Amino acid sequence: MAIIMVSSHVIPPPDGADLKTMEGLKASMHLMEPKHFLMPFLAHALGTLVAACITAFIVPKQKMVYALGIAAWFMIGGVMNIFMLPSPTWFTITDLAGAYLPMGFLGGYIATRLTKEEC
Repeated sequence: MAIIMVSSHVIPPPDGADLKTMEGLKASMHLMEPKHFLMPFLAHALGTLVAACITAFIVPKQKMVYALGIAAWFMIGGVMNIFMLPSPTWFTITDLAGAYLPMGFLGGYIATRLTKEEC
């Protein structure tokens, strides 16, 4: 959520866009350019990566299973978000294909490597 809160300072919203409410976001979606979708993608991807890595680091066995389980939960949230806040098709595909399961796998991989090196 911190990435989303900072995003308007990094990439200014389009003129006339009210991004503070869900209704404002829906009404402003047609004004958005591809650059405006970078920060939401990063928020989804990095949130999934960190959560999967922490989860896999904590659990004693089946680290990848838990990491991918967390990624699946995040992906369910992403699908729900798509229904609540329609986005361009290219972003929907990119977000669902790149921000959840691949980041969950990467988080599980990182945690597995870290715990093997520590032992």
